[in-house]
Amino acid sequence: MDINGVDNNAAVRRFHPYRLFEHWFNAAAFTILAITGLSQKFHDYETSQAVIMFLGGIDATRLIHRLTGLFLTVLTLQHILAACFGVLFLRWQPSMVIHKKDFTDAVDNLRYYFGVSDAPARCDRFDYKQKFEYWGVVIGGVLMITTGLALWFPITVTSFLPGVLIPVSKALHTNEALLAFLVIITWHIYNAIFSPEVFPIDTVMFTGKITRKRMMHEHPLEYERRFGTPASPALPAAEKGGAEAGTAT
Repeated sequence: MDINGVDNNAAVRRFHPYRLFEHWFNAAAFTILAITGLSQKFHDYETSQAVIMFLGGIDATRLIHRLTGLFLTVLTLQHILAACFGVLFLRWQPSMVIHKKDFTDAVDNLRYYFGVSDAPARCDRFDYKQKFEYWGVVIGGVLMITTGLALWFPITVTSFLPGVLIPVSKALHTNEALLAFLVIITWHIYNAIFSPEVFPIDTVMFTGKITRKRMMHEHPLEYERRFGTPASPALPAAEKGGAEAGTAT
């Protein structure tokens, strides 16, 4: 309890259960696509050949990859359409739009990490790191979908567009897949599991909730707008380790 009698360890919901399902469906699709896609790209390796044989051969592996790609296509399209509808007709706040403040927040946090300033950036509902991941998933997903369809239906595509589009699509598809895989296993996994502020795991991905104390620390502008009271100053270093896990996904 703080001096006003508010329980700062009380859980505050940040994400609707629908967003949690979206996250896990996306994670499942990404995992299957990475396994089936990278095993085809690096088919000379014994591990890749073992994966392909385990899945029933190269034809079965390609079928699983394509069907999962269709699932990701539906998932991505419904997310984009729902976001557009919500912003245009339901007065949702476009909180994922990148602003000038995101760049200044990044600089402010660097100054804080190097001891130049005494307080971190005062972020809103999503900080610049979360926006970077979000737009990486959306733009990367659209790129993978369009190039994947071009590779799946090359004759249809080249009946309307130049044939050079097929080798270009193959290069973009495989390299973007490898880049996304590396970003996920380094940046995202670190932020969700190994970051000192969330270790041993970020529970918000399961519950959609964080504590009031953590919201004050990580999203003070959202806290002040939501509760109408000033967020506490930056948590002392000794308290940061005790803050509950949770980076938005």
